[in-house]
Amino acid sequence: MSDLHTILVVDDDDAHRTMLKTLIGGWGYAISQANDGSIAIEMAAQQPFDLILMDIRMLKVSGLEALEQIKQINPAIPVIIMTAYSSIDTAVEAIKKGAYDYLTKPLDFDRLKLIIERAMEHISLKAENLKLKFEIDSRFDRQQIIGNGPAMTALLETVSQVAPSGATVLVTGQSGTGKELIAAAIHHNSPRRSGPFVKINCAAISENLLESEMFGHEKGAFTGADRRKEGRLVQADKGSLFLDEISEMPLGMQVKLLRVLQERELTRVGGEAVIKVDVRVIAATNQNLEEMVAAGEFRQDLYYRLNVVELNVPPLAHRREDIPLLAQAFLENFAEQNHKQIKGFTPQAMDVLVRYDWPGNVRELMNAVERAVVLAREAYLDTGDLPVKSQAAGEATAAACPPPFIPENMPLEEIEKVSILQTLKAADGNKSEAARRLGITRKTLHKKLKKYGVM
Repeated sequence: MSDLHTILVVDDDDAHRTMLKTLIGGWGYAISQANDGSIAIEMAAQQPFDLILMDIRMLKVSGLEALEQIKQINPAIPVIIMTAYSSIDTAVEAIKKGAYDYLTKPLDFDRLKLIIERAMEHISLKAENLKLKFEIDSRFDRQQIIGNGPAMTALLETVSQVAPSGATVLVTGQSGTGKELIAAAIHHNSPRRSGPFVKINCAAISENLLESEMFGHEKGAFTGADRRKEGRLVQADKGSLFLDEISEMPLGMQVKLLRVLQERELTRVGGEAVIKVDVRVIAATNQNLEEMVAAGEFRQDLYYRLNVVELNVPPLAHRREDIPLLAQAFLENFAEQNHKQIKGFTPQAMDVLVRYDWPGNVRELMNAVERAVVLAREAYLDTGDLPVKSQAAGEATAAACPPPFIPENMPLEEIEKVSILQTLKAADGNKSEAARRLGITRKTLHKKLKKYGVM
C-alpha cells in the first residue's frame, strides 16, 4: 500500500464519499477519508498526501476554509474541489486561492480520472531525480543527462551502442537541447574515457585564430606567436575532440580537418613537421548540413566523414515528460548555489512549465528556473515566480478556449452542449485537442457529439 499514491477524499456525504473511495481505489490509489474540513486540515498536517479531493460545502469547516489552511501547511499538495453548479463562483474563488482544479456535481468520472492522473505526473519528482543522480547504471554513465521519457531513453540506448566504437559521430539538434552532454556521454562511455575530452566552439573563435586553436602553431608563425603552441587536436590525443557548431568552420579549415580524419596527421601553422594524432572527433550542429552541402557552404566529403553515425537530440517540446525532472534538478542546484531553502514547485507552476513549448529548449528552462529561484520569497515556486514568457504559455492555453456566452436560465444539458461545441471550434475541429481542453476522454467527447447530432 505504501507504494501507491495516497488521496484524501473529504466529503460530509457518507454515501458519496464511500462511492468515491471505491471508484478511485479501483484506479490504483490508496484512499483516506475525512467527513469535514477540520479533520482534513489535521490529517494534512500529519501525513503527506499526494492529492486531496474535497467538497466545498461541509457543516463545520468548508472546503474553502480548509483549502486555505492546507495550502499554508503544504502549498505543493494538489487540491481538487467538488461543487454544485450553483456554487461555480465559489469554485472559481477556490482556484484563486490555490486549488488545482474543480469538478461540478454530478461528477464526470472520466474527467476526474484525467485530472488526478495529470496531477500525479508531478508527484515523485525528487525521488526520481535522486534515482537518476545516484543510481547510475554500471554499464552507462549518463554524464548529467536527465530524462527517462521514451525520446531520451531511445537516444541514450543508441549512445550506449555507439560509444564503445571508434566511429566519428555527428550530434544534431536545436540550440539548447544538450548536444555537448551527449558528446560527453559518448566519450566517457568509450575506451578513451581515461584520455582527455577537449572542446572547441567553432563559432566562438574568429576565423584567423581558429586554425591556430585547432592545429597549433610554431614560434614566429604570425605576429604575436612568441612560442610554439599545441592545438586542440594534439591536446585531445588518445581522447576525444568535440567540435561544437561545426557548420561555422570555414571551408579552408574543413579541408585540413578532413586530412586529419583520413590520415590521422596534421601540421602546425607555420610548421613543416607532420604530427601523428589518435583522436576521436565528435561534431555537433544546429544547422542542416545536407542543405549547406547543396548550397556549397559545407564540403560534401567532410560531411560524409563526420556523419558516420548521426544522433539527433530531440527538442524539449518533444520530451515534455522530462520537464518535471529537469526543473526539479535545476531548482535544487540553484537553491544550493544561492543558499535558499526552496522545496519545489506548486502544481500550478509545474503545469505551466510542462505546457510551455520552450523554444530555447533545456537551456531556456534552466535559465527560467534560475531566475525564479533567485527572486523567490516562498518555499515553493509558484506561477508568479516564473518568467513572463513561461507564464504566457498558461495564459495562451486559457485564451485558446475562451468561456462560452451562457444566457440566464439555460438548461444544464444545453450549457454543456454550448461549451463542448465552442471548445471543438476553438480547437479547429480537432477532437483529441478538444477533449484535452475539456478534461474528458476522446471516447466521451465522441458520445456527446453523437448525442448532439454533430459528427
